[in-house]
Amino acid sequence: MSDYAAAMVKASFAADALALGVHWVYNTNVIDKKWGRVEEYIKPERPTYHPSKDLGEFTHYGDQTMVLLESVAACAGFDITDFAERWQLFFETFDGYFDGATKSTLENFRQGKGPDASGSESDDLAGASRIAPLAYIYRNDLDRFIAAARAQTALSHNNAQVIDAAEYFARVVWQILQGQSPTEALKLSMNAPFTTKPFSDWVGKGLKSIQENTRTAIKNLGQMCEIGAALPCVVHLIAKYETDLKTALVENVMAGGDSAGRGMIVGLVLGAHLGLDAIPQIWLSKLKAHQKICDLLQKIDGSSDESHSDLHTRDSDH
Repeated sequence: MSDYAAAMVKASFAADALALGVHWVYNTNVIDKKWGRVEEYIKPERPTYHPSKDLGEFTHYGDQTMVLLESVAACAGFDITDFAERWQLFFETFDGYFDGATKSTLENFRQGKGPDASGSESDDLAGASRIAPLAYIYRNDLDRFIAAARAQTALSHNNAQVIDAAEYFARVVWQILQGQSPTEALKLSMNAPFTTKPFSDWVGKGLKSIQENTRTAIKNLGQMCEIGAALPCVVHLIAKYETDLKTALVENVMAGGDSAGRGMIVGLVLGAHLGLDAIPQIWLSKLKAHQKICDLLQKIDGSSDESHSDLHTRDSDH
Protein backbone atom coordinates (compact mmCIF):
# COMPACT_ATOMS: atom_id res chain seq x y z
CA MET A 1 0.00 0.00 0.00
CA SER A 2 1.57 3.25 -1.14
CA ASP A 3 1.86 5.95 1.51
CA TYR A 4 0.56 8.59 -0.91
CA ALA A 5 -2.20 6.43 -2.35
CA ALA A 6 -3.50 5.55 1.10
CA ALA A 7 -3.26 9.19 2.12
CA MET A 8 -5.56 10.20 -0.72
CA VAL A 9 -8.33 8.04 0.66
CA LYS A 10 -7.76 8.62 4.36
CA ALA A 11 -7.45 12.39 4.04
CA SER A 12 -10.64 12.55 2.01
CA PHE A 13 -12.56 10.64 4.67
CA ALA A 14 -10.92 12.62 7.48
CA ALA A 15 -11.96 15.88 5.81
CA ASP A 16 -15.57 14.76 5.81
CA ALA A 17 -15.42 13.67 9.46
CA LEU A 18 -13.83 16.98 10.46
CA ALA A 19 -16.66 18.89 8.78
CA LEU A 20 -19.43 16.73 10.26
CA GLY A 21 -20.09 18.71 13.43
CA VAL A 22 -20.48 22.09 11.74
CA HIS A 23 -21.55 21.01 8.25
CA TRP A 24 -23.83 23.56 6.57
CA VAL A 25 -23.39 26.13 9.31
CA TYR A 26 -23.09 29.25 7.18
CA ASN A 27 -22.70 31.83 9.92
CA THR A 28 -19.01 31.70 10.77
CA ASN A 29 -19.59 33.77 13.91
CA VAL A 30 -21.69 30.90 15.23
CA ILE A 31 -18.84 28.47 14.53
CA ASP A 32 -16.44 30.72 16.43
CA LYS A 33 -18.68 31.22 19.43
CA LYS A 34 -19.96 27.68 19.80
CA TRP A 35 -17.00 25.54 18.76
CA GLY A 36 -13.95 27.76 18.44
CA ARG A 37 -11.28 26.65 16.00
CA VAL A 38 -12.29 23.20 14.76
CA GLU A 39 -9.09 21.15 14.72
CA GLU A 40 -10.60 17.89 16.00
CA TYR A 41 -13.78 15.99 15.34
CA ILE A 42 -17.01 17.25 16.88
CA LYS A 43 -20.11 15.32 17.80
CA PRO A 44 -23.02 16.91 15.91
CA GLU A 45 -25.77 18.49 17.98
CA ARG A 46 -29.21 19.76 17.10
CA PRO A 47 -30.11 21.88 15.20
CA THR A 48 -27.27 20.88 12.84
CA TYR A 49 -27.97 18.52 9.94
CA HIS A 50 -26.45 15.30 11.28
CA PRO A 51 -27.69 14.82 14.87
CA SER A 52 -27.86 11.03 14.49
CA LYS A 53 -24.11 10.86 13.89
CA ASP A 54 -21.32 10.48 16.43
CA LEU A 55 -17.86 12.00 16.72
CA GLY A 56 -15.54 10.49 14.12
CA GLU A 57 -18.32 9.38 11.78
CA PHE A 58 -19.18 10.73 8.33
CA THR A 59 -21.73 12.96 6.70
CA HIS A 60 -23.90 11.32 4.05
CA TYR A 61 -21.15 12.25 1.56
CA GLY A 62 -18.55 10.20 3.39
CA ASP A 63 -21.03 7.38 3.89
CA GLN A 64 -21.59 7.14 0.14
CA THR A 65 -17.85 7.19 -0.45
CA MET A 66 -17.54 4.25 1.92
CA VAL A 67 -20.18 2.40 -0.10
CA LEU A 68 -18.07 3.04 -3.19
CA LEU A 69 -14.91 1.82 -1.44
CA GLU A 70 -16.71 -1.37 -0.38
CA SER A 71 -17.91 -1.91 -3.94
CA VAL A 72 -14.47 -1.35 -5.46
CA ALA A 73 -12.91 -3.76 -2.96
CA ALA A 74 -15.54 -6.43 -3.60
CA CYS A 75 -15.32 -6.16 -7.38
CA ALA A 76 -11.58 -5.46 -7.71
CA GLY A 77 -12.56 -2.41 -9.72
CA PHE A 78 -15.48 -0.13 -10.46
CA ASP A 79 -18.72 -1.89 -11.38
CA ILE A 80 -21.61 0.55 -11.82
CA THR A 81 -24.25 -2.14 -11.27
CA ASP A 82 -22.72 -3.30 -8.01
CA PHE A 83 -22.25 0.27 -6.79
CA ALA A 84 -25.84 1.15 -7.68
CA GLU A 85 -27.19 -1.86 -5.79
CA ARG A 86 -25.08 -1.15 -2.72
CA TRP A 87 -25.97 2.56 -2.85
CA GLN A 88 -29.70 1.85 -2.85
CA LEU A 89 -29.40 -0.82 -0.16
CA PHE A 90 -27.46 1.57 2.08
CA PHE A 91 -30.21 4.17 2.00
CA GLU A 92 -32.93 1.62 2.84
CA THR A 93 -31.82 1.70 6.48
CA PHE A 94 -30.01 5.03 6.58
CA ASP A 95 -30.74 7.09 9.70
CA GLY A 96 -29.26 10.37 8.54
CA TYR A 97 -29.84 13.36 6.31
CA PHE A 98 -31.28 12.82 2.84
CA ASP A 99 -30.35 15.67 0.53
CA GLY A 100 -32.27 16.58 -2.60
CA ALA A 101 -29.94 14.71 -4.95
CA THR A 102 -30.34 11.50 -2.94
CA LYS A 103 -34.12 11.76 -2.76
CA SER A 104 -34.40 12.40 -6.49
CA THR A 105 -32.03 9.56 -7.37
CA LEU A 106 -33.86 7.08 -5.15
CA GLU A 107 -37.15 8.08 -6.78
CA ASN A 108 -35.64 7.53 -10.22
CA PHE A 109 -34.53 4.05 -9.17
CA ARG A 110 -38.03 3.34 -7.83
CA GLN A 111 -39.41 4.29 -11.23
CA GLY A 112 -37.27 1.59 -12.78
CA LYS A 113 -34.47 3.71 -14.20
CA GLY A 114 -31.04 2.12 -14.36
CA PRO A 115 -27.81 3.61 -12.96
CA ASP A 116 -27.08 5.28 -16.28
CA ALA A 117 -30.28 7.35 -15.94
CA SER A 118 -30.84 7.45 -12.20
CA GLY A 119 -29.00 10.66 -11.40
CA SER A 120 -30.67 13.82 -10.21
CA GLU A 121 -30.19 17.15 -11.95
CA SER A 122 -28.36 18.50 -8.89
CA ASP A 123 -25.44 20.84 -9.55
CA ASP A 124 -23.91 20.20 -6.11
CA LEU A 125 -20.17 19.54 -6.32
CA ALA A 126 -20.54 16.80 -3.68
CA GLY A 127 -21.46 14.31 -6.39
CA ALA A 128 -17.88 14.56 -7.63
CA SER A 129 -16.40 14.46 -4.13
CA ARG A 130 -16.64 10.68 -3.69
CA ILE A 131 -13.86 9.67 -6.08
CA ALA A 132 -11.05 8.82 -3.62
CA PRO A 133 -11.61 5.02 -3.84
CA LEU A 134 -11.34 5.27 -7.62
CA ALA A 135 -8.17 7.34 -7.35
CA TYR A 136 -6.72 4.54 -5.25
CA ILE A 137 -7.48 1.57 -7.48
CA TYR A 138 -6.91 3.37 -10.79
CA ARG A 139 -3.91 5.48 -9.81
CA ASN A 140 -1.93 3.84 -12.62
CA ASP A 141 -4.66 4.05 -15.27
CA LEU A 142 -5.93 7.55 -16.01
CA ASP A 143 -8.48 6.50 -18.63
CA ARG A 144 -10.20 4.04 -16.31
CA PHE A 145 -10.02 6.51 -13.44
CA ILE A 146 -11.75 9.19 -15.50
CA ALA A 147 -14.42 6.83 -16.84
CA ALA A 148 -15.22 5.51 -13.36
CA ALA A 149 -15.19 8.97 -11.78
CA ARG A 150 -17.66 10.27 -14.34
CA ALA A 151 -19.94 7.23 -14.02
CA GLN A 152 -20.09 7.19 -10.21
CA THR A 153 -20.88 10.91 -10.20
CA ALA A 154 -23.64 10.60 -12.79
CA LEU A 155 -25.35 7.90 -10.73
CA SER A 156 -26.63 10.55 -8.30
CA HIS A 157 -25.67 13.87 -9.97
CA ASN A 158 -26.43 13.62 -13.68
CA ASN A 159 -25.32 17.17 -14.29
CA ALA A 160 -22.79 17.76 -17.05
CA GLN A 161 -20.75 20.29 -15.09
CA VAL A 162 -20.54 18.13 -11.97
CA ILE A 163 -19.55 15.12 -14.07
CA ASP A 164 -16.88 17.22 -15.75
CA ALA A 165 -15.67 18.33 -12.31
CA ALA A 166 -15.12 14.70 -11.34
CA GLU A 167 -12.95 14.28 -14.44
CA TYR A 168 -11.09 17.52 -13.77
CA PHE A 169 -10.10 16.55 -10.25
CA ALA A 170 -9.20 13.05 -11.43
CA ARG A 171 -6.78 14.70 -13.84
CA VAL A 172 -5.44 16.92 -11.06
CA VAL A 173 -4.75 13.90 -8.87
CA TRP A 174 -3.11 12.14 -11.78
CA GLN A 175 -0.77 15.07 -12.39
CA ILE A 176 0.20 15.08 -8.71
CA LEU A 177 0.90 11.36 -8.82
CA GLN A 178 3.33 12.10 -11.65
CA GLY A 179 5.19 14.56 -9.42
CA GLN A 180 3.54 17.91 -10.14
CA SER A 181 2.73 20.35 -7.35
CA PRO A 182 -0.98 20.87 -6.65
CA THR A 183 -0.99 24.36 -8.17
CA GLU A 184 0.75 23.15 -11.32
CA ALA A 185 -1.62 20.18 -11.47
CA LEU A 186 -4.61 22.51 -11.31
CA LYS A 187 -3.19 24.49 -14.25
CA LEU A 188 -1.99 21.54 -16.32
CA SER A 189 -5.40 19.87 -16.05
CA MET A 190 -7.05 22.84 -17.73
CA ASN A 191 -7.41 21.21 -21.14
CA ALA A 192 -10.60 20.46 -23.07
CA PRO A 193 -13.38 20.59 -21.97
CA PHE A 194 -12.06 22.77 -19.14
CA THR A 195 -10.64 25.61 -21.22
CA THR A 196 -14.05 27.18 -21.82
CA LYS A 197 -16.37 29.15 -19.58
CA PRO A 198 -17.70 28.76 -16.98
CA PHE A 199 -15.15 26.12 -15.95
CA SER A 200 -12.12 28.20 -16.80
CA ASP A 201 -13.59 31.11 -14.85
CA TRP A 202 -14.17 28.96 -11.78
CA VAL A 203 -10.60 27.69 -11.69
CA GLY A 204 -9.26 31.16 -12.46
CA LYS A 205 -11.25 32.74 -9.63
CA GLY A 206 -9.97 30.14 -7.20
CA LEU A 207 -6.35 30.66 -8.18
CA LYS A 208 -6.69 34.43 -8.13
CA SER A 209 -8.10 34.38 -4.59
CA ILE A 210 -5.18 32.71 -2.82
CA GLN A 211 -3.79 35.99 -1.49
CA GLU A 212 -7.04 36.57 0.39
CA ASN A 213 -7.96 35.33 3.84
CA THR A 214 -9.72 32.01 3.32
CA ARG A 215 -12.91 32.99 5.11
CA THR A 216 -13.15 36.13 3.03
CA ALA A 217 -12.38 34.28 -0.17
CA ILE A 218 -14.94 31.52 0.42
CA LYS A 219 -17.59 33.99 1.49
CA ASN A 220 -17.02 35.93 -1.72
CA LEU A 221 -16.79 32.87 -3.95
CA GLY A 222 -19.73 31.22 -2.22
CA GLN A 223 -20.13 28.85 0.70
CA MET A 224 -22.88 26.93 -1.07
CA CYS A 225 -23.00 23.38 -2.42
CA GLU A 226 -23.45 24.44 -6.04
CA ILE A 227 -20.50 23.83 -8.32
CA GLY A 228 -20.20 27.48 -9.35
CA ALA A 229 -19.40 28.38 -5.75
CA ALA A 230 -17.81 25.20 -4.40
CA LEU A 231 -15.32 24.48 -7.17
CA PRO A 232 -13.50 27.83 -6.97
CA CYS A 233 -13.34 27.39 -3.19
CA VAL A 234 -11.75 23.97 -3.59
CA VAL A 235 -9.18 25.43 -5.97
CA HIS A 236 -8.45 28.23 -3.48
CA LEU A 237 -7.86 25.76 -0.65
CA ILE A 238 -5.65 23.45 -2.69
CA ALA A 239 -3.47 26.22 -4.09
CA LYS A 240 -3.22 28.31 -0.92
CA TYR A 241 -2.33 25.42 1.38
CA GLU A 242 -0.59 23.02 -0.98
CA THR A 243 2.08 22.19 1.62
CA ASP A 244 -0.20 22.11 4.69
CA LEU A 245 -3.05 19.61 4.58
CA LYS A 246 -4.15 20.16 8.17
CA THR A 247 -4.50 23.92 7.82
CA ALA A 248 -6.29 23.53 4.50
CA LEU A 249 -8.95 21.29 6.03
CA VAL A 250 -9.31 23.31 9.22
CA GLU A 251 -9.66 26.57 7.30
CA ASN A 252 -12.18 24.88 5.03
CA VAL A 253 -14.35 23.96 8.01
CA MET A 254 -13.99 27.37 9.61
CA ALA A 255 -15.23 29.01 6.39
CA GLY A 256 -18.67 27.40 6.85
CA GLY A 257 -21.23 26.16 4.37
CA ASP A 258 -20.72 22.91 2.50
CA SER A 259 -17.36 22.19 4.07
CA ALA A 260 -17.79 18.44 3.70
CA GLY A 261 -18.24 18.52 -0.06
CA ARG A 262 -15.27 20.84 -0.52
CA GLY A 263 -13.06 19.10 2.01
CA MET A 264 -13.28 15.63 0.52
CA ILE A 265 -11.71 16.85 -2.72
CA VAL A 266 -9.12 18.98 -0.93
CA GLY A 267 -8.13 16.01 1.25
CA LEU A 268 -7.88 13.75 -1.79
CA VAL A 269 -5.63 16.13 -3.71
CA LEU A 270 -3.36 17.21 -0.85
CA GLY A 271 -3.16 13.65 0.45
CA ALA A 272 -1.81 12.61 -2.95
CA HIS A 273 0.82 15.33 -2.70
CA LEU A 274 1.86 15.17 0.94
CA GLY A 275 1.30 11.58 2.08
CA LEU A 276 0.19 10.06 5.36
CA ASP A 277 2.51 12.10 7.58
CA ALA A 278 0.52 15.21 6.68
CA ILE A 279 -2.66 13.84 8.27
CA PRO A 280 -2.85 14.52 12.03
CA GLN A 281 -2.62 11.20 13.85
CA ILE A 282 -5.54 12.09 16.10
CA TRP A 283 -7.76 12.39 13.04
CA LEU A 284 -6.94 8.83 12.04
CA SER A 285 -7.11 7.37 15.55
CA LYS A 286 -10.54 8.88 16.18
CA LEU A 287 -11.91 8.07 12.74
CA LYS A 288 -14.38 5.30 13.54
CA ALA A 289 -14.04 3.62 10.16
CA HIS A 290 -10.24 3.86 10.00
CA GLN A 291 -9.54 0.15 10.43
CA LYS A 292 -12.28 -0.72 7.95
CA ILE A 293 -10.73 1.66 5.42
CA CYS A 294 -7.31 0.06 5.94
CA ASP A 295 -8.78 -3.42 5.51
CA LEU A 296 -10.58 -2.46 2.30
CA LEU A 297 -7.47 -0.86 0.83
CA GLN A 298 -5.50 -3.99 1.61
CA LYS A 299 -8.20 -6.08 -0.04
CA ILE A 300 -7.96 -3.93 -3.14
CA ASP A 301 -4.17 -4.34 -3.16
CA GLY A 302 -4.53 -8.09 -2.88
CA SER A 303 -7.12 -8.53 -5.60
CA SER A 304 -6.40 -5.89 -8.21
CA ASP A 305 -3.67 -5.86 -10.80
CA GLU A 306 -3.95 -2.05 -10.78
CA SER A 307 -1.71 -1.84 -7.71
CA HIS A 308 1.20 -4.01 -8.79
CA SER A 309 3.32 -0.94 -9.41
CA ASP A 310 2.92 2.59 -8.11
CA LEU A 311 3.92 5.42 -10.41
CA HIS A 312 4.12 8.09 -7.73
CA THR A 313 7.55 9.60 -8.23
CA ARG A 314 7.80 10.62 -4.58
CA ASP A 315 7.74 6.99 -3.41
CA SER A 316 11.31 6.61 -4.60
CA ASP A 317 12.36 9.64 -2.60
CA HIS A 318 11.62 8.09 0.80
